[in-house]
Amino acid sequence: MRFLITGGAGFIGFALCKELLDKGYKVDLLDNFSRGKLDEDFSQLIQNKNLKLISENLLLDLVVDKISLEYDYIFHFAAIIGVQNVLKDPYKVLEHNTLLTMNSLNIAKKQKHLKKYIFASTSEIYAGTLENFQLEIPTPEDVSIGITDLNRPRTSYMLSKIYGEALVQYSRVPFTIIRPHNIYGPRMGMSHVVPELLKKIHSLNDNSDLQIVSAKHTRSFCFIDDAIEQIIFVALEDSILGKTYNIGIQNEEVSILNLANVLLKVTNKNLNLVASNALVGSPNRRNPNMNKLKIIGGYNPKFSLKDGIIITYEWYKKYFI
Repeated sequence: MRFLITGGAGFIGFALCKELLDKGYKVDLLDNFSRGKLDEDFSQLIQNKNLKLISENLLLDLVVDKISLEYDYIFHFAAIIGVQNVLKDPYKVLEHNTLLTMNSLNIAKKQKHLKKYIFASTSEIYAGTLENFQLEIPTPEDVSIGITDLNRPRTSYMLSKIYGEALVQYSRVPFTIIRPHNIYGPRMGMSHVVPELLKKIHSLNDNSDLQIVSAKHTRSFCFIDDAIEQIIFVALEDSILGKTYNIGIQNEEVSILNLANVLLKVTNKNLNLVASNALVGSPNRRNPNMNKLKIIGGYNPKFSLKDGIIITYEWYKKYFI
């Protein structure tokens, strides 16, 4: 089998690529490295004889004609993500994320024997329903979707993914949609709450104050290895076609304040945690219902929050902080 991963140099795409290569599959990784890192980990990855690196800009239509017709599975992870990146240029988020999805679908439509196209959506899909209506928590995949205020820049990311899901639904390619929930781990960059807090905690002296933004908001953090196992399962399972699945952890919903306490224990720091104002547009809860995946045997998380944080911290100490 042969796989194509768009945005493969990014956090989840990279981890997925590595796991597929470890299983002996052939993988083509498409990225223009506008966000993906050409770091030591990636340099080691591209030494694998089963990996082909395609350095192209998926925003350009001409790329579609350059891509092979021999893929069994296409994973689409190329997108502008990260709250700070989204807030910086919401129009670019809408434009680029839509174009990236359309071109990846055009690649999929050309394939001779495509078994499945896997579209990476987002848990942000549920934010509008949570804010404006009754949202069941833990949240199943079949809830009605609402949207947050269009005047908020953050809404642009949600809209790009909602439109992406619709494009996939009507594309006439065999597909599965995944909605990742707060995936964390090594190599995820610095624009996310776990590495942001780790860096602050690591740099502060004992007994210093640490401001915790959105302290009462809760999340269910899923370590990258558990997420990749779920993603590969929904991709390779033949019965999962034309459906949408949450990716994440159901049973470890924690507040951002409690997350900070776990980080303090892992880093062996003694700091004074001070609750600060919530970020505008940040959902106050996020917790996926994983029963749909559990029923068909694809849900068996192995990493506790503390275990995942330990691995993540060791990586960031080595490369970032």
